[in-house]
Amino acid sequence: MQKKISKIPFKGTPEQEAKLMEIIEAEKHDKSRLMAVMQKAQDIYGYLPIEVQEMISEGMEIPLEKIFGVASFYAQFSLSPKGQYNVSVCLGTACYVKGAQSLIDALEDRLKIGVDECTPDGKFSLEACRCIGACGLGPVLTVNDEVFGKLTDKDIDGIIAKFN
Repeated sequence: MQKKISKIPFKGTPEQEAKLMEIIEAEKHDKSRLMAVMQKAQDIYGYLPIEVQEMISEGMEIPLEKIFGVASFYAQFSLSPKGQYNVSVCLGTACYVKGAQSLIDALEDRLKIGVDECTPDGKFSLEACRCIGACGLGPVLTVNDEVFGKLTDKDIDGIIAKFN
């Protein structure tokens, strides 16, 4: 699955930028610290929009293409913001064969977003994950840290309503 770049405009604050610049300044002389800087940047902003990647690129003197390559390759990095409620659907084998794709289809329809996207109001984001280790409850989804199992697409409206 290829990561999607956010369509939501970047809304970084001067305080966030100052914090990131402090981190870059401390690490810029050691290019091997790139991933650590990216992790800290994601902690600050919640994700790694292109604007943040550009700041890292300029500050560490590392080509933007390399930073984007790292951000898009490693699952720990997100190119789009997470919503207040992050909905994650397990697509591990057990969940997938029990109908997890129908959950994603229903969520995309209900939330009007795709996987790796966030609703314009910032309330919900949707992602697909591999295995969460609750195979006996499949298909499974989580909303933040709350687990919902043995689901069908008909359960989606009730779950979303709980968080609206």
